[in-house]
Amino acid sequence: MIRTLGTFTAASATTLALLVGACAAQAGPVGTPAPARVADPVKVVAVGDIACAPGEPVTATTCRQGATARLAARQDPAYVLALGDNQYDSGRLAEFRGSYDNSWGALKGITRPLPGNHEYRTAGASGYYTYFDRHAPGYYAWDAGTWRIYNLNSNCTKIDCAAETRWLRRDLAAHPRVCSAIAMHHPRYSSGSEHGSDPSVRRFWEAAHDHHVDVALAGHDHDYERFARLDGSGHRTADGLLSFVSGAGGKSHYPLAPRLPASQYAEDSRFGVLVLSLGAGEFGWKYKTIDGVVRDSGSRSCVA
Repeated sequence: MIRTLGTFTAASATTLALLVGACAAQAGPVGTPAPARVADPVKVVAVGDIACAPGEPVTATTCRQGATARLAARQDPAYVLALGDNQYDSGRLAEFRGSYDNSWGALKGITRPLPGNHEYRTAGASGYYTYFDRHAPGYYAWDAGTWRIYNLNSNCTKIDCAAETRWLRRDLAAHPRVCSAIAMHHPRYSSGSEHGSDPSVRRFWEAAHDHHVDVALAGHDHDYERFARLDGSGHRTADGLLSFVSGAGGKSHYPLAPRLPASQYAEDSRFGVLVLSLGAGEFGWKYKTIDGVVRDSGSRSCVA
């Protein structure tokens, strides 16, 4: 005879105990939480200095925007970060529609752009803003997985960069992240012979360093270069920004000058894209050239 415990019987209790035991066996020891699923890294292609003016011929050393666009698409990125001078020579809307759109336009829906100096050869960079459906003054923050990325406008003769720096500091304070990055057209550090390091963007680097930003991205010089962790004054420091120049997007090549002491890898004769894998508390990078070869790669933990 089964004794009833209200509506809950001893037989029911036995069945429940068996079920609990089975679940406990699957979950592990009592009191051990199930492991949290770690999100996959977010893949971002970052490159600038991309498309020749419409009608310019493709050669071995110029106007390879079609090849870099195909390379970028093969990486299956979640986002493309277009680092400025995306369309030569003056960034007019007709130029964007007649050249950039025919190559990198297929990735426009996932592109997070910023303006370079050539875009401002058209008054107010109006072609850039219209093509990408963006608004002046052209700086903004966005999230890529657990990362926060700041697309900055480093054309400080065209916009109020003091106001931009104040905005950057406010947003960094309001949205702290374990991992974050800044991106702009002009590099704080570069061994490029055409442009080289730009001290005018030091203000952005100082704000970023104060808030433990990990990565700085730029273009402008038509090459690829990676630097050791630095602060805005050029000092090597364990909590500095690891910076990349990724300006080999297709327009042309600029030769390197004698390498700066903190330069750790540089390439000035092949077109390619920087592929970033942005994970939780860490990041990796690969510089891939249009021949399919990985020329530079590595990974780091975030500093925060």
